[in-house]
Amino acid sequence: MRLLHTSDWHLGRSFHRVDMLGAQAEFVGHLVATVRERAVDAVVVSGDVYDRAVPPLAAVELFDDALHRLAALGVPTVMISGNHDSARRLGVAAGLIDRAGIHLRTEPSAAGTPVVLADAHGDVAFYGLPYLEPALVKDEFGVEKAGHESVLAAAMDRVRADLAGRAPGTRSVVLAHAFVTGGQPSDSERDITVGGVAAVPAGVFDGVDYVALGHLHGCQTLTDRIRYSGSPLPYSFSEADHRKSMWLVDLAADGTVGAERVDCPVPRPLARIRGTLDDLLADPGLARHEEAWVEATLTDPVRPADPMARLTERFPHTLSLVFDPDREREEGEESYARRLAGRSDQQIAEDFVAHVRGTGPDPHEQRVLSDAFDAVRADDTVREVAR
Repeated sequence: MRLLHTSDWHLGRSFHRVDMLGAQAEFVGHLVATVRERAVDAVVVSGDVYDRAVPPLAAVELFDDALHRLAALGVPTVMISGNHDSARRLGVAAGLIDRAGIHLRTEPSAAGTPVVLADAHGDVAFYGLPYLEPALVKDEFGVEKAGHESVLAAAMDRVRADLAGRAPGTRSVVLAHAFVTGGQPSDSERDITVGGVAAVPAGVFDGVDYVALGHLHGCQTLTDRIRYSGSPLPYSFSEADHRKSMWLVDLAADGTVGAERVDCPVPRPLARIRGTLDDLLADPGLARHEEAWVEATLTDPVRPADPMARLTERFPHTLSLVFDPDREREEGEESYARRLAGRSDQQIAEDFVAHVRGTGPDPHEQRVLSDAFDAVRADDTVREVAR
């Protein structure tokens, strides 16, 4: 069975205020053409179809168009909701849409109930594990501690239990939206840290033939059987070196996996350039970036006049301007943004406690802070879905 694995469409999202809907529509057309031209048997979409719980109308219309075009091909599609989606909204009318071969899996309770498709070698069971917000699903899965590993492990126990009751030789595919240990994140994914932990070990997914992951925006292989497709378009300059693609996966009769990357259309390349303003404007080696979306980091010791206007004369698609003066910094001069770069909310809060009190929080206070952040994020999720 030949599968096309994609995820993280983020329909409705912009890139540094640039409307990406046209590029997203081009990707949908490319997806449909790939399904038709490469004899794909099933499409799997591993979450974050939309960029937010209440997407703009144009994004909903594009999603509707994608579903109609996929259904018209007669190729089954299995989709799950991600942490950006409203599971309840995405799953509306799932029962009716199911009849058209579009299988939306947004309910955690259905983790052990697969979509079963067949080829010449027998059945393939597709298990959809939507994004599982630990605080909201721990009761469903009967786990004491709300954490990503515990709820995913419980969901996978249901998958393995169902699979064990099926005919010998039944192959299995799991769709999941999670941060799995070994994956490389970028700046454009929403933080899903719970209790100080965001990632789950790959061993959670033992016992199935292929795991189609979503959430991380870089296409990557964790094992031959566990892969991220990544997002089809860039959503931050940290993705400048990404090769945006989908996985064309061949699942053999014995469950062996073969995979090929299928490149996605590039609306415009990304470039990160660094130097003094005069050097950036004069360097002939940067000519290849003149039509790219550009993030420019200026190292001038003193901020130059009209830097954006001057940059856009040569690089008309400059979208981001960063100042990082190349000079000795006085103690305490480091910018607020630089001091916070790469630090979690928990770490920032602990630093604040240490700054105010002269000593950092003890283990009990760290747990209080962690529980507070987890509760706020869970509450934000509930409020966003309820809007």
